Amino acid sequence: MKPAYIFPFLTIISLCIFSSASAQRNESLEVKAARIHLAAFTVDSHTDAPLNFSNKKFDVAKDNSTTMPFSCVDFPRMRKGGLDAVFLAVFTSQGPRTAEGNAKVKAKAEMIFDSIDAAVNRHSDISGIATSPHDAYKLVRKNKIVVFIGVENGYPIGNDLSNVKHFYDRGARYITLCHTKNNDICTSSTDTANTTGLTVFGQQVVKEMNRLGMMIDVSHVSDQSFYDVIKMSKAPVLASHSCARTLCGNPRNLNDDMLRAIAGNNGVVQMCILSDYVKKPLPNPERDSARQAVRKKYNNFQDLKDEQWDAASAEWHAVDKSFPQQLATVSDVVDHIDYMVKIAGIDHVGIGTDFDGGGGIEGCKDVSQMGNITLELVKRGYCEKDIKKIWGGNLMRVMHDTAKKAGS
Repeated sequence: MKPAYIFPFLTIISLCIFSSASAQRNESLEVKAARIHLAAFTVDSHTDAPLNFSNKKFDVAKDNSTTMPFSCVDFPRMRKGGLDAVFLAVFTSQGPRTAEGNAKVKAKAEMIFDSIDAAVNRHSDISGIATSPHDAYKLVRKNKIVVFIGVENGYPIGNDLSNVKHFYDRGARYITLCHTKNNDICTSSTDTANTTGLTVFGQQVVKEMNRLGMMIDVSHVSDQSFYDVIKMSKAPVLASHSCARTLCGNPRNLNDDMLRAIAGNNGVVQMCILSDYVKKPLPNPERDSARQAVRKKYNNFQDLKDEQWDAASAEWHAVDKSFPQQLATVSDVVDHIDYMVKIAGIDHVGIGTDFDGGGGIEGCKDVSQMGNITLELVKRGYCEKDIKKIWGGNLMRVMHDTAKKAGS
């Protein structure tokens, strides 16, 4: 059972001081939201928290909000925000598609797997790695934080199909097929040449993931890659951190036909809360110029060593501080959820924040504030059953069904 300290604003004193009818109504919605959030099995399907693990200032078992104010995910803040489970991404940026590049990036992925294992093992009294919904529920019953693993970018697979099983055996339960650039598996939504879709090797990867019972993540892939996966996959498909393109015209987002295709595949779209994907940012040329300079300085964040990552991250966040962005809000996020529920149905929508990879909006800047999304859902009339589906039920169904179809 979760500790009952989400919604820290909900105190005994506050229960006594509201007297007006409208205040009582608002307060009762908070009580209801807190109760539902506490009862739900809550899962964030995509975070990049391992990017912080190499930083000596960071400790996943401590609240890092003061020592590393731009970090979003650690175990104490998960407790505070009532978040039971988190997918930690083994993220690698796209680099050269050569034998040397493939060897280098696989070694990088192995290091990130090792860092996740080490972090959880150091704190096995309060956390554990899960590879199935059954594992996750057992850990929650023991009052432990649940850690799932996903691989963001299939680049470390290179052109060696055996690496898919290798990463599965290391605990990964999804692979995001590509990132911002094309790779040997498929084309990306944000690369200049993105109409090819799945490669011949990519088709083999999809089949192998189906065989193993590993979720195929279509966030970041091009439209053609998406439809190729939908056509090929015998198991439900996951979009671990994507929004509705109709509400925000970013190519990373899914259009209405894609949302319907996910529903037809019995898959799930996990709502991303990276502000630029939620709401088109207001023009800010100074910020854009400064960000572009950081990207150029650090080779578009490709093929960086740990110390370079740390420096790049510090400079990136310094730009944010100097030229603050007007962020999307929790209300904007739930607008997307509303829309995706309308198009795809309540059984096909979830939440994947992209925290520590750029995710964070006004009212939900880190995992300690996750309950605010539940509160907004309650305000809009979502029932407890449907909120539980959004917060983890739908994703766990897809995970279960994918595993069940393994070998077919």
